[in-house]
Amino acid sequence: MDHSQSLDLLGNPSNSKWDRRANPKQFAESLDAEDPLRNLRSEFIIPSKDELKSERLFGQGLQPRRTSDRISAHLKAWSSKGVYGHFKSHKDSPLPPFLNVDEVAAEKMSKIVGALPSEVAVMGTLTANLHLLMASFYRPTKERWKIILEGKAFPSDHYAVESQIRHHNLNPADSMILIEPTSLDDATISTERICSVIDEHASTTALILLPGIQYYTGQYFDMAKITAHAHEREVLIGWDLAHAAGNVDVKLHDWNVDFAAWCNYKYVNSGPGAIGAIFVHERHGKVDMDKKDQGELGYTPRLSGWWGGDKSTRFRMENSTLFVLRSLPADHLTVFPAFVPIPGAAGFQVSNPSALDLSAVIASLEIFNMTSMSAIRQKSVHLTGWLEYLLQTKQSSGPDQEVLYNIITPSKPEERGGQLSVRLRAGLLDTVMKELEENGVVVDERKPDVVRVAPAPLYNTFVEVWEFAQIFCKACEVAAHGKGTDGRGSLMVEGGRDRPAWSEIK
Repeated sequence: MDHSQSLDLLGNPSNSKWDRRANPKQFAESLDAEDPLRNLRSEFIIPSKDELKSERLFGQGLQPRRTSDRISAHLKAWSSKGVYGHFKSHKDSPLPPFLNVDEVAAEKMSKIVGALPSEVAVMGTLTANLHLLMASFYRPTKERWKIILEGKAFPSDHYAVESQIRHHNLNPADSMILIEPTSLDDATISTERICSVIDEHASTTALILLPGIQYYTGQYFDMAKITAHAHEREVLIGWDLAHAAGNVDVKLHDWNVDFAAWCNYKYVNSGPGAIGAIFVHERHGKVDMDKKDQGELGYTPRLSGWWGGDKSTRFRMENSTLFVLRSLPADHLTVFPAFVPIPGAAGFQVSNPSALDLSAVIASLEIFNMTSMSAIRQKSVHLTGWLEYLLQTKQSSGPDQEVLYNIITPSKPEERGGQLSVRLRAGLLDTVMKELEENGVVVDERKPDVVRVAPAPLYNTFVEVWEFAQIFCKACEVAAHGKGTDGRGSLMVEGGRDRPAWSEIK
C-alpha cells in the first residue's frame, strides 16, 4: 500500500483494509516523514514533561514561538512612542500603527473562516459578541419571536439566548426551541432532525443559533445545508464557531451565513481568554446613509460604539448633526447625533480592541497563513482517522470482558472536526485522567464519563497519536481492574475543587 492509499484509508477508517501484521508505529513514522505540515510544529513551544507533564498534547492552544516576539515588539513601540504609536509606523515591529492593527488581524482571520476581510472583526469575547450580534439579528415580533438552538448547547450560549429573550420581556418557556437527539443512545443530531424542527417552528421563529461543531460530541453540523434551509424558511441563522474556527474549513461567505462568533484560544492558539472575533455577511454590513433622507436608518441596527464609527471622523470627538426640528425657534434647535458605521463587520465594533491582545492573535494567524485551511483540514482528517482506527482495533475490556469505552463522535469525516469524544464505562473517568496525566498526556474531560481527544494538525504527529492510543487503552485497563496511581489527584480532576472545574471551561 503506497502513502497516498494509506492517507485515503485514514480518511475513512471504518472501511480500512489495514494489514494487521504491519508495524503501526513504523507506519506512523512514515506518515510523519511525508507530512507536508511537519515543519509547522517547530513554530510552537511544546511544554516539557517536567514543566507540565505534557509531552503529548491532544487539545489545542499551544503558544506560538513568535507570540513573545510580536508582544515584545508592541511593548517596545508603546514604550518608545506612547500615544503616537496609534498613528506612526513602527520600524522595529512588523505590525502597523495601533490604529490599524485590527484591520491586519481581520484580513488574516478572514482566510481561516472563508470570509471577505470586510466581513470579519477581531473584537470582544465570545459570549459578549453573541449578545452584540443578537442585539442586531434577534428582532422579535408578535408573529416571530422564537429562537431555535440545540438542547445541549454550551451553557454560556444557552444563558445568552435565554437572557436575550427575557430582555425583550418574553418567556423562555415558549420562546426557546431546543433541538434534542431522537435517541437516548445517540447524542448526535442529524441534519434532517434540525431541518424538521426548523420547518415546525419557521412561521414563529425570529432566529436560529447553532454551533458549527458541537462541543460535547464533536459533531460537525452541515452548516451550508442548514443555513440554506433556514433562509428558504425566511429565518436568520447565526453560528457559534468556538470549536470550528481553525479546526474545519468553513466557507462563511459562500454559505451565506448571516453571522457568526468564535473565540481564539482553542485551535487559533492565541492564549487563555484571548480576544474573540465575529463574522457579519456583507449583505448585513452595507451602509447607505442616503436612506436617512427617506426616514430609514441606512444600516443594520446594532449596539453602537465609537470604534465602529466612520474611521475618518473617529478622533474628531464630534456628534454630527443630521436632523434639526426647524419648527422650534432657532435658539432651541434639537440636535440628534448620527452614528455612521464603518461598512462591514468593523462597524459592529464597540470599543477599541486591545493592541496587545491583537498582537498575540496575529502571531498565530501568521502561522495559519503559512499554509491553508484546506491543508490543515486534510491532515486533521488523517490524524483523527488514525486515532479512531487505533482506538477501535485496541478496544480494551475489563475483568468481566465488558468494553471499557466507545466513541460517540460521528465516524464520517465530513460529520466531525478534529475531535473524538470517547465515553468511558461508568466510574472510570477519574482514574483514567490521573493515569493519562502521569504518562504525559493532556486531554479534556466532560463529566461524568467523556474524554475529548483533539490532535491538533499544526503540531501533533501521527506517532503521538499512536503513543496516545497505547497509553489510553492501558489507563482504561488500570481503571477497570481497580488499580491506580500513587493516589495523587489529577490536575484536571482535582485542580478545580476550590474553583471552577476544568470540565466547566469551554
